[in-house]
Amino acid sequence: MPVTARLSQEFYDRLGERVANELVDWFNAVDATYREDLQEINDLNFARFDAKHEQRLAEVEARVNVKLTEFEARINGKLAEFEARSDVRLAELEARFDVKLAELEARFDVKLAALEARFDVKLAALEARIDVKLAELETRLERKIAAQTRWLVASWVTVLGAVIGLWFRG
Repeated sequence: MPVTARLSQEFYDRLGERVANELVDWFNAVDATYREDLQEINDLNFARFDAKHEQRLAEVEARVNVKLTEFEARINGKLAEFEARSDVRLAELEARFDVKLAELEARFDVKLAALEARFDVKLAALEARIDVKLAELETRLERKIAAQTRWLVASWVTVLGAVIGLWFRG
């Protein structure tokens, strides 16, 4: 939202309506340019953050898929090994396998629940860190904008002082 500069009536009387309006338009154009530049920088930073976030999610998904593939391969290997044995031994091994599989599934469920809990805690911590970093970034941006505005006002006052000085001198 651009801020429209307004000058005193005496300024308009001394410089004239056209020159004063040109000066106001120039101030507004400079302000709009700074705002557009800041918006561009913010958009670029968000795009980089979003790309990194997507990349990290893809990496985690790829690692999970690899682990699942390895797990499936190990189970399939064990099944093929059991099938290759004799029929008598097969029945015995199937019974033992069913017992072990139930134990393994129970342990796996416990480990998976623990892993999910750890993942949730890590994810919550990461989200909290991201929130803190975003808040810090927001604070830094606000400080930078305030500093930039101070410099802009100072330069406007300097230019205005020079113009007034030249006006009174001429």
